[in-house]
Amino acid sequence: MNQKRQLLQLLKEKALKKGEFILSSGKKSNYYLDGRIITLTPEGAYLVASIILELIKDKNIDAIGGPALGADPISGAVAVLSYIKKIPIKTFIVRKAAKMHGAGRQIEGPELKSKDRVILVDDVATTGGALLEAVSALKEKGVEIEGAIVIVDRDQGAKQSLAKEGIRLSAIFNLEDLGL
Repeated sequence: MNQKRQLLQLLKEKALKKGEFILSSGKKSNYYLDGRIITLTPEGAYLVASIILELIKDKNIDAIGGPALGADPISGAVAVLSYIKKIPIKTFIVRKAAKMHGAGRQIEGPELKSKDRVILVDDVATTGGALLEAVSALKEKGVEIEGAIVIVDRDQGAKQSLAKEGIRLSAIFNLEDLGL
């Protein structure tokens, strides 16, 4: 079974929940996709990282990361797999706000420099709010955002919101793939 099909099967079996839910965007939904159920397992982390590395292989990227908490396991998996494959890519995580203690950073990980080329990642995108918060923090540092990749795009405005910022959103899957 190819990796994308294997990941889709995992999503359908483990991450897709039916019921009544309030999403982080504030919208109501009759289903919920908990991407962390997948990205925090060895198989899921490997599959997601493999697919993302394939998607970015020709993009000359300096770093990959995104908003906490969805991007955390994805970034870690990409870091490990890129190192194993001898194409190391540094990773980062963007907090909602700078820490009030320690180094007081909003962007965690190896230092990103002005003009570094990055790809944003997250597990699920609805309106794109979390990704847009990360975009704002990264643009303050002068980082060049080359695109965003999510495991699932819920097709509820994230692609359009990011496009307004000049960022192309790519999704490994959409709702149709999940039969929704």
